[in-house]
Amino acid sequence: MKKTTIIMNISLLGAVGIIGKAFILNESAKLFLLIFFFVGMGLGLLRLFVNGSIKKMKGKGWPTKVAFFGVLLGLGLPFQSWFRNNVLLSIDSSYLVSCIVIMIVGLIFMTTCSSYITNKIKANSVTN
Repeated sequence: MKKTTIIMNISLLGAVGIIGKAFILNESAKLFLLIFFFVGMGLGLLRLFVNGSIKKMKGKGWPTKVAFFGVLLGLGLPFQSWFRNNVLLSIDSSYLVSCIVIMIVGLIFMTTCSSYITNKIKANSVTN
């Protein structure tokens, strides 16, 4: 097995374990855990999109690069500030650690899953 597959499976099992435990024990944070898992998956996709866009910036003029990073920071910094102040700092502190852990697990899962799918598509296109 490749490292990507192992990491993807471990992160998925971790997420299922954390969320399953919350549902089995009927913890009050179960809805937050689901939401934060999907937020983490979205952040993983956003990370991949931004990294791909930065790679495409090679060979572009400096005004294009400045505009790209201006828009990226103009949208990213206010959202990050809102998320930190209005979401993370306003939820119950007993939920906070598990929500952050599940968000990181979602980010790792989506990043490795996307890499796995991309590698499979490339391998299939080479063989065809």
